[in-house]
Amino acid sequence: MTSTPTSTPTSTPASIDWATTLTEQATWHWTHQLRPRLEGLTDAEYLWEPTPGAWNVHPRGQGNTELQGGSGALTIDFAHPEPAPAPVTTIAWRLAHVIVGVLGMRVHGHFGGPEVDYLTFDYAGTADAALAQLDTAYAAWFDGVHGWGADELAQPCGAAEGPWADASRATLVLHINRELIHHGAEIALLRDLYAHRDDA
Repeated sequence: MTSTPTSTPTSTPASIDWATTLTEQATWHWTHQLRPRLEGLTDAEYLWEPTPGAWNVHPRGQGNTELQGGSGALTIDFAHPEPAPAPVTTIAWRLAHVIVGVLGMRVHGHFGGPEVDYLTFDYAGTADAALAQLDTAYAAWFDGVHGWGADELAQPCGAAEGPWADASRATLVLHINRELIHHGAEIALLRDLYAHRDDA
């Protein structure tokens, strides 16, 4: 018969580092899966359109949609409301979404970072430039989150999250984790499809 452990747990809810606990999922995924999968990304992969009419970033004036966002030489395709079915998007488009909509806007809204939005962002024209933007946005978000203790994580997100203002900051952190894992997997799949695009 198995004996019943008599030792007490080594941690209690009050002693858990909640910021680390909540972010460990995303940081492990970033360090061991997602970021390594982005190494060696070429400009050809970055801009590859797997289907006709795929949403992408383009030289100004050459976009695929009536609405175009961007303050620099490149603009990004988008529409509001989004068409159904939603178009296939490129690695460039998906990275821009993570950099701007998932991370950058949250860094501005919650930690006082630079103002970021889809209409005025300076989109990257190369894979290396986009990955540098991604690394900066990722570091800024998680540096900020690690400054939140248990009490701060239990507080509402506030006006920066619009209709989700009453949700806790912990809920927001978990949402960002899901977004990073979800879109990272899409980008990894696009890399695989690109590598096998000419297979018979």
